[in-house]
Amino acid sequence: MQISILNGIYTDQDSNVRAAYPRNMIPVIGVNGVSEGHLRPAEGIVQAGTGPGISRGGKNWNDKLYRVMGSRLVEIKSDGSVYDIGSVGAYSTNMASLDYSFDNLCVVAENNAYLYDGTTLTQITDPDLGNVIDVVFIDGYFMFTDGEFLIVNDLANPLSVSPTKYGSSEIDPDPIVALLELRNEVYALNRYSIEVFDNIGGKGFPFQRIDGAHVTKGCVGTHACAVFEESIAFIGGGHDEPNSVWLASGGRTARLATREIDLILRERDDADLALAVVEARYEKDHAFLYIHLLDQTLVYDANASKKAGEHVWHILASGNPVYGRYLARDFIWCYNQWNVADPTSAKFGYLDDTIATHWGQSTSWSFSTKIMYNESRNALIHELELVSLTGRADIRDDPHISTEYSKDGVVWSQAKTISAGKQGEYNKRLIWLQQGGLRDMRIQRFNGDSASMLSILRLEARIEGMAW
Repeated sequence: MQISILNGIYTDQDSNVRAAYPRNMIPVIGVNGVSEGHLRPAEGIVQAGTGPGISRGGKNWNDKLYRVMGSRLVEIKSDGSVYDIGSVGAYSTNMASLDYSFDNLCVVAENNAYLYDGTTLTQITDPDLGNVIDVVFIDGYFMFTDGEFLIVNDLANPLSVSPTKYGSSEIDPDPIVALLELRNEVYALNRYSIEVFDNIGGKGFPFQRIDGAHVTKGCVGTHACAVFEESIAFIGGGHDEPNSVWLASGGRTARLATREIDLILRERDDADLALAVVEARYEKDHAFLYIHLLDQTLVYDANASKKAGEHVWHILASGNPVYGRYLARDFIWCYNQWNVADPTSAKFGYLDDTIATHWGQSTSWSFSTKIMYNESRNALIHELELVSLTGRADIRDDPHISTEYSKDGVVWSQAKTISAGKQGEYNKRLIWLQQGGLRDMRIQRFNGDSASMLSILRLEARIEGMAW
């Protein structure tokens, strides 16, 4: 019989039955002749260079890659060399915001704003700007927010700000935390609401609220939101409700989070979630939304979800513990590759789907099954086989993988390990024999590391049912 592997089950100490999403394995939905979906290894990370500090955000402007790293704005060239443009304030690891116009790249860092015209980096020192936290470009303006007001610069002089060109987001008395631009409209994401503004012109503040587009849920942090699937994706919620992951468009919201994602978010308070970074990436029929938390990254795949008819998530983490921070952030498509940076060091690099290591270090992966249930009758599991694409390992590696089982989702058996096949062993079969009995219920879990480079097509089990 075939057993589903695209997501599994575990239980916690509070007797909750919880979803177990694949870790460092990406679900791919689609009939391949063997199954209706398979798991492939998540991309590896290759180091290209080192900058003057931890990356705090970046942008592709005029086909060049720019990052704020530490206290510096830098251009990273295609060969990995770093050109230091100038200072954007004191050294910090706090996230910065970047957007660009036809003539300038704007950086908001540590409550200050800077413009770079390709030659000169200049701070906006007009006292009417205030202590800004975010910026977007729309209709010739850079629009800023200081958490209370919406502020636009002067069309004729981008370094100038007029006190008559202030607007506000006043439907709800909550602070503005972020700005996003979508379909030539500005979304002001407040803590418990979202308001949308359109340019109507005039001598004062040129934007007016679109009343029918108001959303009664808001965002928890400045970088906990992103444009995704022609909508606004964000972590947050409304008054008197817990945080979740939402998609907002046209005055309506849809929940992207499953019960498991909500439980993971519930384990963190607002202060932790305010530091989350949300970003989108489109790659080879995947539409990924990344929720970067401090100890792991949750990834939603919109395209896979549409095909599967249910929300499809997976988890990314670096290293070999059960959970660990995913050491890639600030995805920027430039130089025909996905450029990334390490959120814990000054390293930057790119994604590579021919490897699974992160910055040259091994990473572990795991996935599990749903509960195997034989209607309260016993069974013998004679054989388990992972039907896989083997033989893709590095010539220096002799990878092994293991499986273990649990009767309750809490306590797991001793792991049994087999060879996963060396390079060139394309016909290697991954089989575990004599897997013991199934008494009422059983969950199976599989573990490996980046050396194996396996795509898992399906799990087959040869099971003999018992009458008692």
